[in-house]
Amino acid sequence: MIKSLERAFNDFAFFLGAARLRALFLLIAGTGLLSLMLNAVQGETWVTAVQSGLLLIAIFGAAVIIVGKLEREDRQRWVALLVPALGAVLLAIFFLPNLATLLFGAAAGWIVAGLLVFRGRSPMEYQKAIRHLRRSEYEEAVKIMDGVIQADPDKPNHYRFRAELLRLWGKLDRARRDYFKMTELDPTSAVAFNGLAEVNLQAGRFDDALTAANKAAELAPDEWVALYNLGMIEDRLGRSDEAIDHLTRALDLGVPEVRHRLLIHLYMARAYARKGDTAAAQAEVIALRKDKNGLSEWSPILASDQAETLRAVIGEDVAAAEQLIGGKLDVTALGVAP
Repeated sequence: MIKSLERAFNDFAFFLGAARLRALFLLIAGTGLLSLMLNAVQGETWVTAVQSGLLLIAIFGAAVIIVGKLEREDRQRWVALLVPALGAVLLAIFFLPNLATLLFGAAAGWIVAGLLVFRGRSPMEYQKAIRHLRRSEYEEAVKIMDGVIQADPDKPNHYRFRAELLRLWGKLDRARRDYFKMTELDPTSAVAFNGLAEVNLQAGRFDDALTAANKAAELAPDEWVALYNLGMIEDRLGRSDEAIDHLTRALDLGVPEVRHRLLIHLYMARAYARKGDTAAAQAEVIALRKDKNGLSEWSPILASDQAETLRAVIGEDVAAAEQLIGGKLDVTALGVAP
């Protein structure tokens, strides 16, 4: 149960990103603390109204932070769901407290009804594609997404999901076209440019990968994933100073998965070794050994039948990390150019 909650929190943190997660924490903590402090005020009629206002600020602010992370179409859907419900709550608190129960029920009912009314066919089609994916039936999964895109060609997330299927299938050129289409549909999408960087990296097109990764990091400077991918690409290109800078920033933002921290320390150790800074490289190896549990996370992932392209990208890196942890590889050997 605890591990499930931890995994759910990590997924939520990954979805929001460090900056939005920090803002959400400060919003909830700040309004909650103020509301608790007001409990000490006795006999004042305005206290309840202010506490209600703080609650609304927390709810509305959290909605803005979370909904703002969604894609445009999904954002519009949730705005259509939440605004009427929020209006009903406001009426209940400030104008019609005697009808609060009725209005709260109406708000909840609107959200539930809206989820049913506004639900499209896409989630069901996605589930069908995932079932094919689990059986390694890539062609069938992609055909399903072809139909989804034909029916709804302007939604970037459809292209993203098909691109991920194509990458697992090994169809990197087609995946690259889908990510590029995403950048055309939404030029401000860091997700699109990050995907474009990843697929170019998988294809060995390091210069194109670097261009896309730089754009992703520019659009999402507070997202560790963008900086992690940028640092990995810079490692491949032997850009040691840039790799150290971006990977350090990724760690500062907080990397939740130990397997990614493991590789970050490997790339930083390699960058320092290339620069001839053996002491700094050894310090990264020590940090890498502290995250050795990342090996047990990579092992089942890389052993999967669907991880062929991933193995081609990081298989040697994971092997090098394992050798460093076991003392079978000297840190100075990392200084050899890729």
